[in-house]
Amino acid sequence: MTTIPPLAASNTRVKDARRLSRRSVRSERRLFLADGPKAVEGALGRPGTVVEVFATVAATASYAALVAAAERAGVAWTLVEDKALASLSDSVTPAGVVALCRHLDRPLADLLAADRETRLAAICADVRDPGNAGTVVRCADAAGADLVVLAGSSVDAHNPKTVRASVGSLFHVPLAVEPDAASAVRAAQDAGLLVLAADGAGEVDLHAPEAEPLLARPTAWLFGNEAWGLPEELASLADHRVRIPIHGRAESLNLSTAAALCLYASARAHRA
Repeated sequence: MTTIPPLAASNTRVKDARRLSRRSVRSERRLFLADGPKAVEGALGRPGTVVEVFATVAATASYAALVAAAERAGVAWTLVEDKALASLSDSVTPAGVVALCRHLDRPLADLLAADRETRLAAICADVRDPGNAGTVVRCADAAGADLVVLAGSSVDAHNPKTVRASVGSLFHVPLAVEPDAASAVRAAQDAGLLVLAADGAGEVDLHAPEAEPLLARPTAWLFGNEAWGLPEELASLADHRVRIPIHGRAESLNLSTAAALCLYASARAHRA
């Protein structure tokens, strides 16, 4: 850990990191900020991800385990003033620690390569809300998924709110970004995955006996936009459309809840 005085908000390195609040800068430099102890812990647990950690004096005293993890990984732990740290965080009450990280996404073809076993994947098409995207990543991680794809015009996977909503899971699950959602579906099918579209009007009931043989197969779940779901031209590419039964009067389920139910249904079938 460095012994120089804490860096001020006007410091060049801090200002340079602060520019990563813009998606264009993140994309150009292939870097992003992971804010908070859970995100930093997850990032440090993935070798080669963290470039540097910025932390206040108080946070450094509070998160001794993170300091030790950074030291083991050979990552610089840089003290910054409270105001400097606040300028790097979009949280209302910053936790005092932010990691500068390399982008996590890899080409979809690499992640679906024949030498990699993929049993369960989530393809998110045109998901715009960063909180939803991060929560789906978290659900996929919890269900033991092998891959998450943010497809179409989905939110930036490295958006600060996406990173925070994943609660560290973004660093656990292989991630691909595919601008063309239809290409992502076809790539999954070519890799031997059954593509199931989560669709409220689907012909298959998630809880019906006839769904079990489908759920037991290597599967890629296809989820649509929060407001309008899956467009017909994309849903029609799926092998089956699966609906989650609504037993009460609710019109529908939100995206992350639906994703959790679908992914866990597959996880249960795979382990049966």
